[in-house]
Amino acid sequence: MYIYISRVQLKNWRNFVDVDVPLCPRQFLVGPNASGKSNFLDVFRFLHDIAKPDGGGLQRAVSKRGGLSKIRSFHARNKSAEVFIRIDLSDFDREWSKKGRGKPPEWSYEIGIRTERPRSGAVAVSHEAVYRNGRKIMQRPDRQDEKDPERLRQTYMEHIGSNEKFREISKFFSGISYMDLLPQLLRHSAEIQGKLVEDDPFGQNLAQRMQKTHKKTLETRLRKISGVIRIVSPGLDDIRPEPDGCGGYQLTASCDNGRSGNIRIGQGQMSDGTLRMIGLSWALLENSSVLLLEAPEESLHSEVVRILTWLLYAGQMRQKTRKQIFAGTHSPGLLSDEGIDASEILVLTPSKHSGGGTRIYPAADWSDIEILLEIGEPVGSIVTQTTRPKNHLHFTFALDD
Repeated sequence: MYIYISRVQLKNWRNFVDVDVPLCPRQFLVGPNASGKSNFLDVFRFLHDIAKPDGGGLQRAVSKRGGLSKIRSFHARNKSAEVFIRIDLSDFDREWSKKGRGKPPEWSYEIGIRTERPRSGAVAVSHEAVYRNGRKIMQRPDRQDEKDPERLRQTYMEHIGSNEKFREISKFFSGISYMDLLPQLLRHSAEIQGKLVEDDPFGQNLAQRMQKTHKKTLETRLRKISGVIRIVSPGLDDIRPEPDGCGGYQLTASCDNGRSGNIRIGQGQMSDGTLRMIGLSWALLENSSVLLLEAPEESLHSEVVRILTWLLYAGQMRQKTRKQIFAGTHSPGLLSDEGIDASEILVLTPSKHSGGGTRIYPAADWSDIEILLEIGEPVGSIVTQTTRPKNHLHFTFALDD
């Protein structure tokens, strides 16, 4: 059985004061700049950081984000307000089955956190609960926590000795991955000298990750990636990691120079679009439960962007694995695919009122969208128009004031 995040509820998380929204196996996030698309994705990265077996845990997840004060919404009513997250996990097949939609989710996980005490620097679990098919199987604080409040510095999710009954959730969260490859980091890897961001979210260590993959699996993936690159970047082929001469590895490709046949070029000679497409293709082929993407259309040709949803779908529905995909975007081209349902697009709208935070709703909930879709208006064009700057016509004159 393959599961996906079918619902998320947030309270006092960064931009969001109170959000409760259903989710699809493929989800596109659309909204103005600074509306909270990255912060919404960070909810899932946060749960990954709690659950991951190597170097994870609640305290680490909070501290790497600058402390609870940086996580708690600045719209929250007071500085001691609880930050709350609820995640529902449902069977992939339920999405396509009318009979299954009325059933409770397979799993639900809730976590609430507060500052342990003023100036302590630590956070404490104010609430933690797990539901299995709608039935509660764990809730905290419990009697042991009342006897020893120090226990509340850690979640049951992060402890093998405590998560036996719901370890499937922990494994799911630890399998969440994020990819926003930054070509500049690959080009200047020598100057950076091996300083890596935890979990390699920007693809800086991509060649080394490839090299550590089982040989047979690696060759299969590289063959598929090379097939994509032949289309996106004509003249390039045979993508693979090779020693960089400094004790590490770099991405290389075969390049047809038209005269002396093929030569090998390194990642420093590849275009931004080529490097980002290699990173995206690799992320789609990795065995993750959820893949989080930021602006996957960046640096790609407009016609490539238009077919990018097909690549996402192919990576999502692989035979051996299923993965949920979230992609934040500003691109009407990415959303121009007629196969995208309005429920697959989440629209983020900052509140006009002080203290309101950002609202999230599926595009399918917009009252006029069915009419526009019936007359042939692409769903991507509709939603991106609703999120553009209101005074965009005056933008060019802003610096003259």
